Amino acid sequence: MFASLFVLLYAAHLAADYPLQTDHQAEHKADRGATGWAANLAHAGTHATTSALALVVAVTVLDLPVGILQAALALAWIAGTHAVIDRRWPVAHWMRLARQTTWAQNGGAAHVDQTAHALVLVVAALALTTTS
Repeated sequence: MFASLFVLLYAAHLAADYPLQTDHQAEHKADRGATGWAANLAHAGTHATTSALALVVAVTVLDLPVGILQAALALAWIAGTHAVIDRRWPVAHWMRLARQTTWAQNGGAAHVDQTAHALVLVVAALALTTTS
C-alpha cells in the first residue's frame, strides 16, 4: 500500500510542479507580499487538487482503504509543506547550514527542493498506510 500511495502522490507532485504550474506561479511564488503569497497558494492548491485525484485513484482503481479524514490531513500536509518549501528560504537556509553554497549557486537548490518535496510525500504515504 505504501509504494502505491507514494508513486501516485509523486506522480501528482510532478504534474503539479511542472506541466500544471504557470509561469506566473513559478516566477512569483517566493515573492514577498500579496502577489507572492497568491502565486504560492495557487500553486499549493494545484498540489492539493492533483494529490486528491491521486488518492481517488488509490481508492477507486486500486481499492486501497484510505479514509476521508486521513486523506484530508495528508492533503493539508502536502499543500502546507509545499507552500513553505516553495518560499525558497527553507532550501536556502538548509544549503547554508549544510555548507552547500557553491552547489546552491550552480543549480543545486532545485535538487534540494525536490528532495524536500519527495520526503514530504514519503511521510504522507507512511501516515496513510499506518492510519487507514
